[in-house]
Amino acid sequence: MGSVDLQLKNAPSKKLDLAAYTTLYNTLLGTTEKYPDRIAYCVPPMEGRTYHPAGWEITYKNLLVEVERKKKVYEQAGIGLGHRVAILFEQRPEFFFHYFALNALGAGIVPINPDYRVDEIKYVVEHSEAGLALCVDRRRDEMLEVANQIEADLPVISLDQFPEILPQAKAPVLAGEPDANTEVALLYTSGTTGKPKGCILTNEYFHMFGGCYISVGGLLDFRDQGERLYNPLPLHHANCLSISVPAMLMTGGCVIFPDRFHASTWWKDLVETKATAVQFQGIIPNILLKLPETVEETSHQVRFALCAGIEPSQHDVFEKRFGFPVVEMWAMSETGRIITDNFEPRKIHTRSFGKDSDFVEAKVFDANDREVAPNVPGELVIRYSAEEPRRGFFSGYLKNEEATEEAWKNGWFHTGDSVVKDEDGYLYFVDRMKNIIRRSGENIAAAEVEACLTAHDQVKQVAVIAAPDEVREEEVMACVIAKNADDIATEEKREQLASALFDWSYDQLAYFKAPGWVLFMDSLPLGTSAKVQKIHIFPAGTDPRKQPGAIDLRSRKKQKKVH
Repeated sequence: MGSVDLQLKNAPSKKLDLAAYTTLYNTLLGTTEKYPDRIAYCVPPMEGRTYHPAGWEITYKNLLVEVERKKKVYEQAGIGLGHRVAILFEQRPEFFFHYFALNALGAGIVPINPDYRVDEIKYVVEHSEAGLALCVDRRRDEMLEVANQIEADLPVISLDQFPEILPQAKAPVLAGEPDANTEVALLYTSGTTGKPKGCILTNEYFHMFGGCYISVGGLLDFRDQGERLYNPLPLHHANCLSISVPAMLMTGGCVIFPDRFHASTWWKDLVETKATAVQFQGIIPNILLKLPETVEETSHQVRFALCAGIEPSQHDVFEKRFGFPVVEMWAMSETGRIITDNFEPRKIHTRSFGKDSDFVEAKVFDANDREVAPNVPGELVIRYSAEEPRRGFFSGYLKNEEATEEAWKNGWFHTGDSVVKDEDGYLYFVDRMKNIIRRSGENIAAAEVEACLTAHDQVKQVAVIAAPDEVREEEVMACVIAKNADDIATEEKREQLASALFDWSYDQLAYFKAPGWVLFMDSLPLGTSAKVQKIHIFPAGTDPRKQPGAIDLRSRKKQKKVH
């Protein structure tokens, strides 16, 4: 691999018989019978890691042995249909033993984000009504603190030293057998305002997500040879748990997952683990392109990548340098399917992420739920079909029917994403509607300004936010991490770089999109999926303009003269 002349061919799409799938556990049984000696999961080696520092692999048949052992323990404790188990596992591969064992019994998991602290863990555990908590030993004290703070009885069990006997479950098991509509997991979305919402996800949802991925064809050419899919994103998030994991389960492939994204070992990992495909977020290509060239970056076996949000200016450059196509995609935790720009000719110099498929119908609505004309921005709304709009989607937000129905008003799932649809039906991402900055009547997509500034040689990372403005309602503010600390070592240097970044964006964008404020920062808060958590950049109620070092460039934002 690694040739500059990419030989890109469209594989045919495949029909998915969703009715043939019941539970993930039953799919595991079928895959194990067909491919017992294939590798199911792999952890790359990582020196200094507390668990499996030399790496780890497990075959499907050995995976099933461990699953059955855990299933027996849970079953003897009376855990079954309708129960939930909270799991704080910090990317430990043993998670899968419990995941499938509980699924076999009809119990759901509640994955806990390892970035959560006691109050956040407490909210999720209480809201989900989990009857048991499983956690790694180093987080045991925090989980015990949570258990002591809540009214319900919450036994706390070690993931590292899982016992042969568990406390008996207090709640009764529901009648019936696990099926496609049984809850598998309760994933909590990141709340931009208020508390996170718990997405109820079923067996059908996971099979739809994975099945969509392996069936859409084009450059996503999954082959029956034991694909090895590398995903550095956390297992407790939908990108990996809902897309990568079921896709490999359904095809007898292997999910390769490190503890997190490591730029320094990325290409080494791909070569050593023999990865044939990768999956990542748009921040990762930007980081990899700024690394020095290595032998490994062109000696891998990767045939394609699936990515959400690669910058158009980096797309072609990335593919030519590293030798494999990057397929742009769109998805949400709630949707149970991906939309992808997976067929040649692709629109890699734009923010296109594809069009309708057998798995999804998509339209663009205005604020009154009326379809807009082509090339007019609006909200992306989707459904499976007119007859079965919610098929394969999440089942709803736990204990929040009002939010569920609001999201599904008029029979379409409202995504909260601003997009454009062209005359040929291709969809183009603009931004999350909450990231639209409204300045003097103009709507500015933060993502567009971020893409422009990120391309500057002296910028490592940037987050664009709305700063309040007494005259213009809102103003564009760029929170920037410089590539080199020396570039911002003095106040004079900071002002020089801020001025250079203003000029850079002013030359490429409409004048009103250039940053009116620049603030240099040492770091930006990242979630475990490598996305900047903008709501955590500043404490609630903070005026970002008043932060020490904020540089005011508003006087330079003047309408350009047309010659």
